Amino acid sequence: MNPKTKNSSEYLKTKVLTASPEQLQLMLYDGAIRFCEQARHAICDQQIEQSFSLICRAENIIIELCNSMKVELAPETCANMRRLYLFCYDRLLRANLKKDLCALDEALRILRHLRETWTILMDKIKQEKFQNAADRPADNPSAYPSHHQSSSSIQPQEVGTSINFEG
Repeated sequence: MNPKTKNSSEYLKTKVLTASPEQLQLMLYDGAIRFCEQARHAICDQQIEQSFSLICRAENIIIELCNSMKVELAPETCANMRRLYLFCYDRLLRANLKKDLCALDEALRILRHLRETWTILMDKIKQEKFQNAADRPADNPSAYPSHHQSSSSIQPQEVGTSINFEG
């Protein structure tokens, strides 16, 4: 492996390992879209093996998106998303078997729409977090009942916090 490839591989590894779940989802959409666009060019250039490989990579991403949903959190939404992902997968299969650009374009339109929707959702979540942080009381001593105690005199039962390690 040449140094440039190694550096970009390490960069990607770091980016994935430090990304939030929301960012990982966006990266999956970006990858599927990129592979579909590259496959489209490969089909147009009659590079059949390369188009096959690229579409297979996009199909694998779609399967990962489909399998990684947390159905217990939103069963109806997940069922709808699963149908959408499976439709995209079907279109990608057709594009791969028949070198059908219309089928590939259908999958690309859906993936681009999903990506756009996801970025809007991420922005909304970010705004809500920012708003929630702004709604918290200012960091003033009168807002805390034990402000006159030194940190060494606070007993664990007075603090009253709990830690959730489940995320």
